[in-house]
Amino acid sequence: MEEDDYNKAAGGRESVPSAANERVMPELTLVLIGEANSIEIGSKNILIDHDGQTNVEHFSTKLYDLCGRHISVINMLGLPNIDNFPLNQEIHAFLMLLPNGLHNSHYSSGVQWLETTFGKGLMAYVMTVVTHESDEKCESALTDLKANSSFVEKRYHTCRRSMTDEGEIMALLEKIDAMVSENAPHCHSGLMCDGNKGQKEHLDHKSHIEESITTSVFQQNQTSTLHMDMGGNKDKESVKISEEINIKKQHQRQTEALLGRLQLQDKHQQKLSPADFLKVGPPVKQDHDTSEKDIAHTFIQRLMMLDYRARYIPVRQDSSEVSHSNPVEEFDTNDTDDNDDAFYSTNEDSDQSKLKTHIHPMDVQMAVFHCSDSFFKQNMITKLSQCQYALPLLVPDPVTMDIGCPLWTFRQITKTFKVTEMKDNSNIVTMKSMPICKAETPMVSFLRLGSPSRSKSELMNTLINNLCKPFFHRNCPGSTKSRYLMDGVAEIAWYYPAGKPNDAFTDCIAFCNLHGDALSIVKQRDILADKSSVNVVLVQTLEKNDKNSAVISALLKSPKPLICLIADSDADVAEKKKGKYTMGLNDKSQSDVSEELKKIIGKILSGPHESFQLESMSVVSGVKVDEDDKVCQKGKSAAMKIVDLLQGMDVSKIKDTYLPCQGQLWHEWCKINKELYHLKGNIENEKCKKQRKLMQIRQDQFTVSCSEPMKLFIESLSSLSATEKDYFLKWTQILIDALSTDDLYSILQSYDRKWAEVVDLQNKHDNSDLLKRKQTELDEISTTQQSATFGLEHIFREMGQIYEAHASLKKQTKRGQTDWSKYPELAAELMISGHPMELMDGDAGHVPLTWISGLLDEVIKKLGDKRVFVLSVLGVQSSGKSTMLNAMFGLQFAVSAGRCTKGAFMQLIEVSEEIKKDFKFDYVLVVDTEGLRAPELKSNTALQHNNELATFVVGLGNMTLINIFGENPADMQDILQIVVQAFMRMKKIKLSPSCMFVHQNVAGIDAAEKNMDGKRRLQEKLDKMAQLAAKEEVCDAECFNDIIAFDVQKDVKYFSHLLEGNPPMASTNPGYSDNVQELKTTILSKAKQSAGITLSQFKSKIHDLWNALMNEQFVFSFKNTLEIAVYRKLEVQYGNWTWTLRSNMLTIENGLYTKIENGKLDKVERNHLHQESNKTYGEIKKAMTTYFDDDRDKDMLVQWRGRFESKIKEFHNEQVTEVKRKLDEVIQQKNACRKLDKKTEFENKLLQKSKELAHQLKDKANDEEELKKQFNSVWSDLVRELTADTKPIKDINYEEDQSTVLQHLGIEWSLIHESKISGRYKRIAEVGDYGHYVSLTKHYDHENDQESDTRGQRNRLFEFVSEQTTKIKYSWKGYFQHQEQQLIRSLIEDVEKQSLDAIMSKPVATRGYNPTYLQEVANNVKRKVSEFESKRKYALKKEFTVDLLLYVFHSAGRWLSESHMKFKENNDAHSYVESKKMQYYNIFRSFCKGSSSAVVLGQLICDKLKSSTVEAVCNKTAIDLAGEMRCSFPAFNGNRLNLEKHLLKSLAEKEDFNGFITYIRHPRSQAETYIREEVQKYIFTEQRRKAMSMLKKNVDDINTLVSQALYEATETVKTHRGDPDMWMEEFSSLLKDELTFNTICCQNFSDINNFDFLKEEIQKGLVSVIKEVSRLSLDNMKKFRMKPDEILIDQLCNCCWVTCPFCAAVCTNTINDHKEDHSVPFHRSVAVNGMHVRNSVELCIEFCTTSIASDGSFYPTQDSEVLIPYKTYRTAGPNFANWAITPDGSKLEYWKWFVSRFEKNLEDHYGLKFQDNGQIPSEWKTHSNEQAIKSLDEMINL
Repeated sequence: MEEDDYNKAAGGRESVPSAANERVMPELTLVLIGEANSIEIGSKNILIDHDGQTNVEHFSTKLYDLCGRHISVINMLGLPNIDNFPLNQEIHAFLMLLPNGLHNSHYSSGVQWLETTFGKGLMAYVMTVVTHESDEKCESALTDLKANSSFVEKRYHTCRRSMTDEGEIMALLEKIDAMVSENAPHCHSGLMCDGNKGQKEHLDHKSHIEESITTSVFQQNQTSTLHMDMGGNKDKESVKISEEINIKKQHQRQTEALLGRLQLQDKHQQKLSPADFLKVGPPVKQDHDTSEKDIAHTFIQRLMMLDYRARYIPVRQDSSEVSHSNPVEEFDTNDTDDNDDAFYSTNEDSDQSKLKTHIHPMDVQMAVFHCSDSFFKQNMITKLSQCQYALPLLVPDPVTMDIGCPLWTFRQITKTFKVTEMKDNSNIVTMKSMPICKAETPMVSFLRLGSPSRSKSELMNTLINNLCKPFFHRNCPGSTKSRYLMDGVAEIAWYYPAGKPNDAFTDCIAFCNLHGDALSIVKQRDILADKSSVNVVLVQTLEKNDKNSAVISALLKSPKPLICLIADSDADVAEKKKGKYTMGLNDKSQSDVSEELKKIIGKILSGPHESFQLESMSVVSGVKVDEDDKVCQKGKSAAMKIVDLLQGMDVSKIKDTYLPCQGQLWHEWCKINKELYHLKGNIENEKCKKQRKLMQIRQDQFTVSCSEPMKLFIESLSSLSATEKDYFLKWTQILIDALSTDDLYSILQSYDRKWAEVVDLQNKHDNSDLLKRKQTELDEISTTQQSATFGLEHIFREMGQIYEAHASLKKQTKRGQTDWSKYPELAAELMISGHPMELMDGDAGHVPLTWISGLLDEVIKKLGDKRVFVLSVLGVQSSGKSTMLNAMFGLQFAVSAGRCTKGAFMQLIEVSEEIKKDFKFDYVLVVDTEGLRAPELKSNTALQHNNELATFVVGLGNMTLINIFGENPADMQDILQIVVQAFMRMKKIKLSPSCMFVHQNVAGIDAAEKNMDGKRRLQEKLDKMAQLAAKEEVCDAECFNDIIAFDVQKDVKYFSHLLEGNPPMASTNPGYSDNVQELKTTILSKAKQSAGITLSQFKSKIHDLWNALMNEQFVFSFKNTLEIAVYRKLEVQYGNWTWTLRSNMLTIENGLYTKIENGKLDKVERNHLHQESNKTYGEIKKAMTTYFDDDRDKDMLVQWRGRFESKIKEFHNEQVTEVKRKLDEVIQQKNACRKLDKKTEFENKLLQKSKELAHQLKDKANDEEELKKQFNSVWSDLVRELTADTKPIKDINYEEDQSTVLQHLGIEWSLIHESKISGRYKRIAEVGDYGHYVSLTKHYDHENDQESDTRGQRNRLFEFVSEQTTKIKYSWKGYFQHQEQQLIRSLIEDVEKQSLDAIMSKPVATRGYNPTYLQEVANNVKRKVSEFESKRKYALKKEFTVDLLLYVFHSAGRWLSESHMKFKENNDAHSYVESKKMQYYNIFRSFCKGSSSAVVLGQLICDKLKSSTVEAVCNKTAIDLAGEMRCSFPAFNGNRLNLEKHLLKSLAEKEDFNGFITYIRHPRSQAETYIREEVQKYIFTEQRRKAMSMLKKNVDDINTLVSQALYEATETVKTHRGDPDMWMEEFSSLLKDELTFNTICCQNFSDINNFDFLKEEIQKGLVSVIKEVSRLSLDNMKKFRMKPDEILIDQLCNCCWVTCPFCAAVCTNTINDHKEDHSVPFHRSVAVNGMHVRNSVELCIEFCTTSIASDGSFYPTQDSEVLIPYKTYRTAGPNFANWAITPDGSKLEYWKWFVSRFEKNLEDHYGLKFQDNGQIPSEWKTHSNEQAIKSLDEMINL
């Protein structure tokens, strides 16, 4: 090639070389388009100085002189034919040159041509340049061009046609630079022409690649490139560099095109990472062929599933420009042309040569490799290794061509094989297991020189493993001649011997294959020749002076053995020189050649030879090792700091030394914690002792926590970047594994040998000491193995224990330590990024709940409370569970022989965006478990551990995969029994996971008949196991389908063997991958039906299941916290709905009451009430439907939907019934008062008399005394006249009536007097000890009883005894049992209720009070007491009957008084007229003073309005206040439990023992008292202003109503010229239902005709009325029907008040007659209820929640001789059966504080003692009042 001379520019710069040579790459490439006459081309034109050939790239020398930049210009002026346009040419800008004046038309045609030629969307690269003559102006051009939508003003320029003005050109370049910058990193990539000369445009991300090339070659040699010799010739080095640039540039374009075809063009910079594939995506395409654009992703997905067919994916051709091979051309069958020349021609059709072949399979693999980050490369290489494929050892960079060694990618690979050695004339087989990076093996390298006819790779496959074909070769499916990324790649594969006689080689050997012609791949060839133990060269011919001879000669001179294979020779093997062999391949089969090669290689390697180790590649000159990356090194350095501390230690001591928190301390903590659920003896004191021990262990953990390695580990996690952290974790695991691999492997071998010995002895039924000794030795080895097992999971476990210790002690971080509170956040970040996290500690068999909660809380903080589908996996050990999950989801669960997963691990997998719309959850959370029946678990704990594990993970999972391995019936039976029992438990606690069975490693599964038979047998086994489990769990189940929905046809999957062939050279079975894919598809199809659960719900589930598992009675102990929380939330909603209905009914009641009072309604129909309330009821039903349908927990809510809909309907009907009852009473009273209708006549007479008298006394109007005298005279006469036939209704004398009734019963006055004076009767229901009321003379000799200690005789029914406690036979002997105390208390409660019901059924409000009511009650009480005594063995003293009667009378007194007062108000004429005296005196006085009728009528109306306004305002304000408190007052705005919390808080704050006793004995009564107190406090102190503002608003509303009624009534009367009667009727009707207003008779006001004046008078009076009412005290509400406290009591206390049979804790269910079991979040010490030990005064202090977790027992009834274990308390009788009491491990302090605070009060109250085993634990006395109150918050969260 000729070179152009370089010329020196005037400024001393070197001018640019011509376009003919391509030594340099242009900084800019510009394309000129437009008409040829747009510019003048000449030597002075700066842009282009000659009429060069169009479509050819030229460097502009003038531009270089101007700006010093290499700018390439392609001249396409005149819009020429583009056939020869440079393909794939990068273009930075198109300059559209338009001559001024023709710019519009040329612009349109230019845009059209551009889009036709280069495709649409390239206007971003177009600069519009209008050219003009020197004397021409072109201002209008810009305006004209703006009319085009594609035109961009900032990409517009003008210049002279001559292009000679440097300023104009520089300005143009600046605009071009700005455009290029905006488009960066994109540039237009020119034409891609097909056979039909179509054009296509696309964008490439190539700027970085360009920089790489120029950096690696051009920039390093720029000086030498520009230096020329004096003769104008370029030196050889420059030529060489130029050629390298051209080769690399061509290779770069080929690579870009390849990546584009594979849709990987954006991944060369933004690499593929494991996160991209750690997602639940759509199923892998199983089509017969795959689209080219999908092939890369399909390859990855199949490889991740261990499908070795990933290399052989058939490609579907989407374009005619891609061809597998030359297509067969078809001709017309009628063609009779005799010219057969074409048939004999072997030349390809010229058109066919332009077609692209399909992509080479290895190019796909390498393209993915190059587009992956280091971690995904590592995953990819690991999977390739599992498929037994060769792995890339030396890889040329596709851009820079630098040689790299991906050493990092090999780090995860560990191989196990057996080496055979000859010792003492016998073969010794030794098993070895090691990381492949560490393996020192001989290496045999294969090279080819030229293009031999035989395939080197195929030959190597026959040597190593012809079954799985480690090396891809020319005869493999999909192979093509063209490949772009494999030449220069050296692949390595190992032969692993199995220790069998038929092994090809006796030791592990590495085989390396250099792809491509080794003649041109010098660097890799030299590296392999140097590193190999044996070099094998394949040539076509072997001649001394041919092109291969130099390489052959060099290899002959090398000391390394050489085998030269000659393709066209048929010579036999010959050793030409020592260690130098030749062998001909002609006419020899592959197997023959292979056998010969094996012999030669075996012979060579049997002698001395060099070994190869992968790690040695890190020191090879000229090879870039990926581990040298700074980020990788930083991660490794951090890991090395930790591992350096561990070097030299006994592996089994590392954990004890540096991870002390998880060893003996944690195991001891777990042991003691489990003992808390199996307490014996004095359980509360025992519980306190164990809790002290637990805290001491936590203190010990705290003391030894944060060893130096842990500190370094945490610091690295905290400080490293995300990528550095990933490297750090990988390196830590790699280095830790390296520490323990050898020791652990040795231990495993010892274990296997010992296990075999034990099994052998067991099979012989040998029960000798030898077996016991062997079993002991096996246990010792197991313990050693457990100690020596050391991995990342143990470090994370230590983090968890450090966190738990600090959190338990609430300790601050020690100086110099890492912040323990951040540990969960660090772990959460890792879990989110795809790291599995330990859920259950497999060594301790325990779940660290505090750590797991903290971890999940942080995950929720970072992700939100996402929904997850939990997939659990169960199976026997080593059944392939983890392998299956890894293949299915691309996970990284540990898989290895022997002990695999230990405990249970969880891993998050995100649902990909592609399919997220089809699912109701965001993540799949996989829970992988250790194998059931793991042999290293000790036999005495194995069954319990298996049951716990199975129950735990089955309960957690939305779906459980049960993995069965092989066809051994015994194995199947063991696992099925465990699994079925776990599902049975789930059914009983109302959890309903789904399940699938995966039957792995089943031979001959292709036979459909065998499949069906297998399923039938599995179904039979499941049914049998279900029947067995049903007996054990006490549940009805005849078959497995009774337990769980299961379809044996769809829910059983058969898996083929994972491996194809014999290990260790076995490849993965493609059938296995198909099975995995099918299973995944089935799982996802089932998952679509599930909403999953939220992460917070998952956290709760972990707690619930594990806490229940700690108890033997799992089903009875399980407390579904999630379900409880959802139910409590529903209770709150139920409260809101019922309040809305109640509030609406109160408003309706108010309105109808007013109508009744106004005489407008005399009958209330139920239908009318329903119609009035239907709107609100309909809204509530709609709100309920929305809640049940749309709430996030709707799947759980559905179980209560029907019940709550029924309850709301019942509540609505009850409200209607209650309102009707109240209004009917009002109507009844109204009718009873009809006799007072004379008041109208009375008022008329009074008004008439007042008028007459006023006329007579008008001269004495100022004499107040005379006026009063005259009025009183008239008043007395009228009153006598009105009340002549009625008697005054007397007030009741309740005290006297009580005494009279009691004396009539024969009770002495002294007893009555004594009880009343002492007030003793008021406390009878709250007495702790009723002994003083009991007479023992009924059946026993009183004298004998006097000798006994009275207080010691009173004891309780229940006694905490261990199973060994001697049963004490019950006998009376004067002992007054606790059960008797309870019976007396029940008698009092029953009598009180019956008496109140009887009293309140009397018509007192309508007919008045009658003393006979008390007589009836007294007789009934006496009869009830007698009946009670008749059934008891003792009598009750008269004092009891007296106190009980007085107590009942006292309880009924308030109601009787109020009801009688109401009767008197409505029925006593004397009271009525007396109440009106002052009102009518004022009217009389007004007449006397000459007031007009209008003034007097106005006064009368205002008086009536005042009383009715006060009533209306008070009633409305009461409803409003109740509503406000119901919504905003914390104690009233929740469910029943919320009220309970605030009630207890109030009691604790007051520290009033009597209040506590009232609460304990009469919780509802205390709740009502609390509500009244809080309402009073709210109204009169805390929120007085708000209450007054409500009252003021209601007053204002009434004022507005009255004012409007005045105006409208006056206007109506004026319009219709009506009279006062009309005005009055109109006015009263306009007051609607708001005010009670009895119409005034207007016969004395008929003279009124000025109704405006009347209106004004009323308005004047109304002002004072409103002022007076506005100043009303809120106390006035007590006088009216509606009272806020009573409204709230009705709303809040209509719930369940059943008490616990042990401790009397109140059920906190908001629904009164709920169907669920009674429950309370926390129970109390039974001492609160007065329980004591039988035949003793010793109080019991146990909490019933502690007792039911203990091994104690109790007597259920007084006469019982049978002890009932606390754990089966429900069997003790109906009072126990419907209570759900779950073991409570919480440390609730409230009742412990109460017992210790009121110790003396409780002793005095019950007459018992806290002594002996009933002594209060010292820990209880440390709780303060503040702690007790604070602990109530825990109640809400339980």
